[in-house]
Amino acid sequence: MRLQNCHNFHDFRELAKRRLPGPIFNYIDGAADDEVTLRRNAASFEQCDLVPNVLRGVTDVDLSVTVMGQKLAMPVYCSPTALQRLFHHDGENAVAAAASKFGTMFGVSSLGTVSLEQIRKTYSGPQVYQFYFHKDRGLNQAMMQRAKDAGVNVMMLTVDSITGGNRERDLRTGFSIPFKLNLAGLTQFAVKPAWALNYLTHERFRLPQLDEHVDMSGGAMSIGRYFTEMLDPAMTWDDVAQMVKLWGGQFCLKGIMSVEDAKRAVDIGCTGIILSNHGGRQLDGSRSGFDQLAEIVDAVGDRIDVMMDGGIQRGTHVLKALSLGAKAVGIGRFYLYPLAAAGQPGVERALGQLRTEIERDMKLMGCTSVSQLTRENLRFR
Repeated sequence: MRLQNCHNFHDFRELAKRRLPGPIFNYIDGAADDEVTLRRNAASFEQCDLVPNVLRGVTDVDLSVTVMGQKLAMPVYCSPTALQRLFHHDGENAVAAAASKFGTMFGVSSLGTVSLEQIRKTYSGPQVYQFYFHKDRGLNQAMMQRAKDAGVNVMMLTVDSITGGNRERDLRTGFSIPFKLNLAGLTQFAVKPAWALNYLTHERFRLPQLDEHVDMSGGAMSIGRYFTEMLDPAMTWDDVAQMVKLWGGQFCLKGIMSVEDAKRAVDIGCTGIILSNHGGRQLDGSRSGFDQLAEIVDAVGDRIDVMMDGGIQRGTHVLKALSLGAKAVGIGRFYLYPLAAAGQPGVERALGQLRTEIERDMKLMGCTSVSQLTRENLRFR
């Protein structure tokens, strides 16, 4: 299979599976426990039908949206994800370049493999910095100040990862950062020598946002220990309220799933929330973001920008979320598979196909702008 033969999410996934060593593919592909929530995220869209209107004059379609003060040319953004240069040596550079080309928002993670300053300096377009709450309050403030100095547009605090999820695929291969693979994992690397060649002949793998805190040589701190030892499970709403005030700009919480928490986010001054179960990678059995969307939009949608992620595989999925009141939707695996398969050309092909699908589906729905998508266009089974 080649890139030009990839026409949808599943094709990109298959190409990534062929090109990546098994432990790395399974790190992207896998989720927590029995992976019930991973499957539910995509399946939730199948319980909702679209009801199109016709004869509406749909020659020109406007896909643009404004979310958290950022104008996006399409209602989809690239969610910040960790360790991208493990999947392809260009990593965040490829994703940022593709997102900028399509006029949409992208993010750099605390566990990103390219510095947020380099990305901000090199690529135009709204940039998010996603970070975790540390026991060291000084470190939290320093990270926010660094993002502010770099010119980051939106601060995104992930609130569903105070401890790592039980990702059993990684346990089976021994996948960790730094690599501590078991025999089964090493064998899978041996049969994909092209990945190893790229990994060894390009810039050394590192975590620029955490260089001073995580030792990538395998010494003081691994990624697993980073989650268990440095992140603070004692984080409270008061802690986050202080951070929102300190940031003084666009601030969103990623991982909100209940109406009560959505209301608290409004109360402390957040400008956005993302309904997310971390792609099914944290609490297995969690409800999907799409299934929670309507009640949270009804509760707070007039006071805060509500977004969602999880399970987006088609343009019709995007339309269903927008019709329920989401201002935009985030994608993760949707761009990680094509990144792993082909770098920047892969991400561009995936975003281009998604934009084409959304525009085509908008025309078939009889809508010329996102604002025309309403719940009148939906029926639930």
